[in-house]
Amino acid sequence: MPRRSRKPADLNRLAAAILDEATDEDRDPYEGKNPAAVELGRLGGQKGGKARAAKLTPEQRSEIAKKAAAARWRTRRALT
Repeated sequence: MPRRSRKPADLNRLAAAILDEATDEDRDPYEGKNPAAVELGRLGGQKGGKARAAKLTPEQRSEIAKKAAAARWRTRRALT
């Protein structure tokens, strides 16, 4: 049986992938951006989740987790 490739669930990403394949262009997503600013933003993003989790109480983390789980299940039920 032939292996099937996974297609992106997001239609915009699928369209971008088709366009990239059809035009055979390699686009740089950071083209035209200041490399220092990109790196600084990435650095902040890497720190953010850990810093937020460290300042939350266990009860707050539990509430956030429950809310996230409920949202995931709500999405799955809507799709079926």
